Amino acid sequence: MDPKTLKYSPTHEWVALAGDVATVGISRFAVDQLTDLIVIDLPKVGARLTAGKSFGEIESVKAVSDLYAPVSGEVVEVNAAISGDVQLLAADPYEKGWLVKVNVGPNPDLSGLLDHDAYVKKTAEEHDH
Repeated sequence: MDPKTLKYSPTHEWVALAGDVATVGISRFAVDQLTDLIVIDLPKVGARLTAGKSFGEIESVKAVSDLYAPVSGEVVEVNAAISGDVQLLAADPYEKGWLVKVNVGPNPDLSGLLDHDAYVKKTAEEHDH
């Protein structure tokens, strides 16, 4: 996955759309902010996600953070590898560290998502504060 081609939510999740299926993960910026990841809690296959609502949690030494769905749809695959070893997510958030795959159907609404340039600008502003 090339981070430059992905769409991003303001809460640091990324989306890669391929037909009706969106792969969802969290950005390198989010992983770096969390540091020292311990546990991730993901939904099961068949769960319905609603854009903007929490679909799981990620726990680091510092805090527990909600994961927010960047798109609505049904979970069709869960990355079991990171449930067993959350360090995969820390090491490779765009390839091995994807979280879930969601069937979003035809013409999903991606209007609330940012392109790479807008996301980088947003994270730079957050980093300055």
